[in-house]
Amino acid sequence: MKAIGYIKSLPISDPESLTDIELPQPIATGRDVLVKVKAIAVNPVDYKVRQRVSPEDDYKVIGWDAVGEVVAAGEAVTQFKPGDAVYYAGDLNRQGSNAEYQLVDERIVGHKPKSLSDADAAALPLTTITAWELLFEHLDVKQQDPGSTNKSDEVILVIGAAGGVGSILLQLAKAITGATIIATASRESSQAWVKKLGADHVIDHTKPLQPQIESLIEDKDMGQVTHIASLNGTESYFESYTELLAPFGKIAMIDDPSQPLDVMKLKPKSQSLHIEFMFARSMFNAADMDEQSKLLNRVADLVDQGYIQTTSGKNLGTINAENLRAAHEELESGKAIGKIVLEGF
Repeated sequence: MKAIGYIKSLPISDPESLTDIELPQPIATGRDVLVKVKAIAVNPVDYKVRQRVSPEDDYKVIGWDAVGEVVAAGEAVTQFKPGDAVYYAGDLNRQGSNAEYQLVDERIVGHKPKSLSDADAAALPLTTITAWELLFEHLDVKQQDPGSTNKSDEVILVIGAAGGVGSILLQLAKAITGATIIATASRESSQAWVKKLGADHVIDHTKPLQPQIESLIEDKDMGQVTHIASLNGTESYFESYTELLAPFGKIAMIDDPSQPLDVMKLKPKSQSLHIEFMFARSMFNAADMDEQSKLLNRVADLVDQGYIQTTSGKNLGTINAENLRAAHEELESGKAIGKIVLEGF
């Protein structure tokens, strides 16, 4: 089968950093399904792994967002059959989606949204799982029926709301919670984007947060912030989080601060800090791994009902080494807008 892999960690400008290769087609056993990959998306984790993880003895295939068709199922598979259209983010411990065929555990696979193209659906899994787990498992935000107009007393502050995870998190919070949503964005285009996706209020993260929050509380008759989704810059904002967050408030983060956080600052108000890493379930074979399958199916329904839209931004064409190098280069530059997708071999 065709695949794109690397044998040594190299700068993306080097033609050998990602190369077109041929590998044996894998065979599905146990709880694995064999998926014929139709479309993929590229995430920062792709280039971070490429830069930091050198294969030991064979080509490493990366990629953690895919849409495809189940073509075979292991003997223990119960949720899928050949012909099913699926989407998933995969497992860091295994070969990735930059290949014609991929083995993936059925417990982390969902049925693809029917209303989206393969490429648009491929943009969703990794960020969707991250946003869902952060909102509903770590922050424990209350869910309600989609389309309900009931407002709760929860107030969610989303830092870095215009990024990939934020773009899904805002939509989920708007669709199935009654929380008031405050998003941070600095550029005019980013502010318009987060408002479109469901933010009730937008503040500028390049300016001190607390005065802006206090002004909203006063002007909008709003309660204190009860939950913070910290999607980037946690070390820069952490001290202000403890000040503006209500007693017993929760913070959930996804980034990797370069400096230690002084978590004891959370003690006076009995606040809590949670760390979201969507690969934890698959990497450690968690007892509830199938929660990811369930949430992907739930979100597919929300997409098909019109509550969630794709965050696909640019389609770079066929899945091959040249186009994947271009995708990595664009992501590494920090200039990508929306998810980068590729489709077909």
